[in-house]
Parts: sequence; structure tokens; C-alpha cells
Amino acid sequence: MAGGWAPDGAVQDQIDDTIKDAVMSARARMLKGEGETHCVECGDAIPEARRRAVPGVRTCIACQSALDRRPVNTGFNRRGNKDSQLR
Repeated sequence: MAGGWAPDGAVQDQIDDTIKDAVMSARARMLKGEGETHCVECGDAIPEARRRAVPGVRTCIACQSALDRRPVNTGFNRRGNKDSQLR
């Protein structure tokens, strides 16, 4: 059920678009090609098992964990209310 000027299914369309954008963003960040033998952040050797498991790997597990903890801004605000757009 849609309200106002929105067509039926508009909320689901927003959800689908948000998921699609997140998947496309994740695919764009995926590494490709030949990986590094040593971490580009700390210089430690990257284990062979990690290099086989993650093609194009550039960081060791510890450095990648630290990078993953940083906040990520997707850049899209699909909420319709004004308060969410003022943040």
C-alpha cells in the first residue's frame, strides 16, 4: 500500500535499489589480479593460504580487520523524510 503520490510497491522499490547499490559498490571494491606477498600497510608477509583464498589481496589479516572497522559512507540517502536529509 502506497501513500500520497507514491505508486504501489514504492517502498519495496527503494529497498531493492538500496540493496542493488550496496552489491554494486561491494563488487567494485573487490580486488582482482595478482596479489601482494607483503602487506602494503605494515610490511608483514601475507600467508600463502590468504593469497590463494583472496585473489588480489594487498593487506594482512590484522590490517584488513582494522580497515574493515572504519565507518563506510554509501553516499545515498533514500529516506523520504526531511529530518534524515538534514543530517
